[in-house]
Order: sequence, then structure tokens, then C-alpha cells
Amino acid sequence: MRVLPGAVIGWDMSAALALGSALGICPPAIAELLPALEAVMVRRVNEQIAANRD
Repeated sequence: MRVLPGAVIGWDMSAALALGSALGICPPAIAELLPALEAVMVRRVNEQIAANRD
């Protein structure tokens, strides 16, 4: 993950692509799905971080 103090700003896409390949997912599918997955996961992790600050 790419992070700042108190927030996640994105995933390490090289690591995500490598993980997908290791799981046997074809690279075009990974490239198609990762941006949407990253957006949702970053938003949810940041929501959890904010909730834990309160």
C-alpha cells in the first residue's frame, strides 16, 4: 500500500499484479479489475482509520 500518516492513498500495483499472477489470474483481467478494487478498498480503509480516530 501507498500511505501517508493517517491515510491510505493507493495500492502498490506492481505487488498487486504479481499477487494476481501468482494466484493464476490472467494479466488482462487483473489490469481491468484492479482500479475498481483499489478505489473501494482505499475508501473503506480510510473510513476505518477515521472511525478509529474518534
